[in-house]
Parts: sequence; C-alpha cells; structure tokens
Amino acid sequence: MVLSLPPLTLVLGGAASGKSDYAERLAAATGRPMLYVATAQAHDGEMSAKIARHQARRGAGWRTVEAPLDATPALTTADSAEVILFDCATMWLSNHLLSGAFLPDAETGLIAALSNCTAPVVIVSNEVGAGIVPDNALARQFRQAQGELNQRLAQRADLVVTVMAGLPMTLKGQLPDDAP
Repeated sequence: MVLSLPPLTLVLGGAASGKSDYAERLAAATGRPMLYVATAQAHDGEMSAKIARHQARRGAGWRTVEAPLDATPALTTADSAEVILFDCATMWLSNHLLSGAFLPDAETGLIAALSNCTAPVVIVSNEVGAGIVPDNALARQFRQAQGELNQRLAQRADLVVTVMAGLPMTLKGQLPDDAP
C-alpha cells in the first residue's frame, strides 16, 4: 500500500533529531517518483560531509534540484505525479539572510511557490527557538526569522509533524495509519 500525503507536510525538529530521515521515509512511502529540492551549500568540509551523508542515506531513486535561494522553478514545474522533499527551510532561510535578501519578499515567494505546486511537498525545517537566547544580533535575527517562517509554513501546512529523538509527533492534521 502507498502512503497518501496532503499537499503540504511540514516536518520540524532540532538539530540531529531525525527530521530529514523521517521526511525521506514519508516521501518514499508514497511510491511516487521523488524530487529532492536541496538548499544546503557546501562552504566547508563539514557541510560537504553532511551533504554526502544525506545523499548516501537517500540512495538511488531521487531526482535532485539544487535550489539554495530560488526554489520556485523546482516547485512550480514539478510533475504532479512526483513527491517533493524540500530540505530544508532553515538552510534556505540562512542563505537568504547571508545574501542580504529582503526576507519578507523571499518568504512570500516561497509560500506562493508552495501554494502553486501541484505535487505533494514535504518540507523540513529546524525548530531553533527552544534553546538559549543567542549572544549576537545576527543569530538573534536568524532565530526570530526562522520562528516566523516556521509559523507561516505551519499555518499553510495540512500536516505538521515534529521529530524528537527520531520519534514523530503530530502537531496538526493526522498521519495516515500506514505512515512510517
């Protein structure tokens, strides 16, 4: 049996919580052709290694589109028969913040692209507001912007799942009975 996902699923979690792995399993369980919209950029060896680990874990069967800043073409031209994994909104936001982009416009564009996408989308994002208050202005700006983006995504999403210690917990909507 194949899993049926709603138009937009948001998978949240802290760093190393298992959110990407869980999102990958959700997408794979649909039985649809899989499109991976990658937002990370390998600026150093540590990030290169992380990207390689994610690629190895996913294995074959994924079509990948690199979209560190503009995911609109990938989202709006995807085949409706596909399932899209957008991994992740946190890296996408970081890229925009560091590029000096006007965040409200970038976020509005992302939300519009998600709304116009004809394939189901699973979007991964970090929950960054549960920790300590950062000690510098850029980190505080990022934390605030990430929290606001997560709220906008959660409002738009039909299904919101948080992952903690590899365990999914539904915050909004209902996971299908046969969900991984």
